[in-house]
Amino acid sequence: MRDLEGRAITVMGLGLFGGGAAVARFCARRGARVTVTDLRPQEVLAPTLASLAGHDFNLALGGHRESDFQSADLVVVNPAVPLSSPFLALARTAKVPLTSETALFLENTPATVVAITGTEGKSSTTHFLGQLLATASDGRRVFQGGNIGHSLLDDLDEMTGADVCALELSSYQLEGLSEHLLLERADSPIAAALITNLRCDHLERHKSRAAYIQAKLRLCEWVAPGGSLFLPAGEWPGETNVAPDVRLVRHGGEGWRTAGEGYDFDGKQLAPPDWDESWVGFQQENIHLALCAAHLMGAPKQRLASALAELKGLPHRLEWVGQIDGRRVFDNAVSTTPDSTESALCALAEETGLIVGGEVKDLDLAPLLATARARRARVVIFGAARKAWTARFLAQGLAVRTAAGPKEALALALDLGGSDLLFSPACASFDAYANFKARAEDFLDAARAAGLAPRESVCP
Repeated sequence: MRDLEGRAITVMGLGLFGGGAAVARFCARRGARVTVTDLRPQEVLAPTLASLAGHDFNLALGGHRESDFQSADLVVVNPAVPLSSPFLALARTAKVPLTSETALFLENTPATVVAITGTEGKSSTTHFLGQLLATASDGRRVFQGGNIGHSLLDDLDEMTGADVCALELSSYQLEGLSEHLLLERADSPIAAALITNLRCDHLERHKSRAAYIQAKLRLCEWVAPGGSLFLPAGEWPGETNVAPDVRLVRHGGEGWRTAGEGYDFDGKQLAPPDWDESWVGFQQENIHLALCAAHLMGAPKQRLASALAELKGLPHRLEWVGQIDGRRVFDNAVSTTPDSTESALCALAEETGLIVGGEVKDLDLAPLLATARARRARVVIFGAARKAWTARFLAQGLAVRTAAGPKEALALALDLGGSDLLFSPACASFDAYANFKARAEDFLDAARAAGLAPRESVCP
């Protein structure tokens, strides 16, 4: 189905984040007859529909029609749609092929791809890699997209074989990749794949940790012959299908990174010993992975060392935003799992003031509790998590307070004292906010009102 001219294409799930709209535009530009269907009504989808202006689409909103799945030539599935959907079952029964935004991109791009996934750090690593390649490569164009928030389908028409793409992939995007891709592995554009770590999330979709990890490991199957695969050290449930013609690099174990001695890979030092120490904890690991991938893509080590000085992180990822009364304040608002908050807490000083809270997920809290106890954290719990978590943190012998929301939580955390101050909710935001960014802005507004001195003013 490379030629879409005149084909009947059903785009299942327009969504609010741009991926569905990019698919619809891609298919329309190639002459397809496109039906866009979504369970949400037109008024909710109005911002996304505005981005489709200028193209002729058949809209089926507020519900799905069986005929759009049974009589189509191709169904493009939004990552948010479970593979068990009864409408997808109708398509399979009617022998209508299924695909996805990710599969369409990988089948059609002429560029070289570095694909990044993992439970934590995938967006930051993708962002770092894009910057390093753009700064250190000699005129090579760099595209960055995927789960990080930009559909690379919109860039396909200007890509060439000389370009490189940093592509972030979620477990949702990877889960059905083997069913959706029409490629042979020998034709895969993925020259390198990075898996930052394998912890636990999205059990509401995958049902078990093993199934979640197996979805992530789908990426291993699509590294091109002669390519490289970076897997975290250790073991996990699930099968890893790594072809013998793929170079396997284990990262994150003993000897992978020696603090204060720069970052080495393939016998070359990719970062000097005196690199910017304002990056802490897992962000250093993310930078190391990005450096290795950039080096594999041909960026000279001398330019990589220089590019580090210009590196900027994504907002809300263990971001040092400034100081309040001499205490460093870190915004890790992207954290919606206990695992990711534990990683952030380990990166900071003992007796850190820890602010957590929101809508609790069905995930193991024990490791975070143990780390909070060992590091003598001073804890404030806000939102719906107060009911589920307060007694469990108190049982660790910790100083614990509770608050309605982030603003009150910050005031209590400042009153509790301690060293650094970490906002890392470890919970979903949906008890009170539309998304984690809205919750983060509430916290930052409160921090500024409390006298936050921006990082630039305290760290030239």
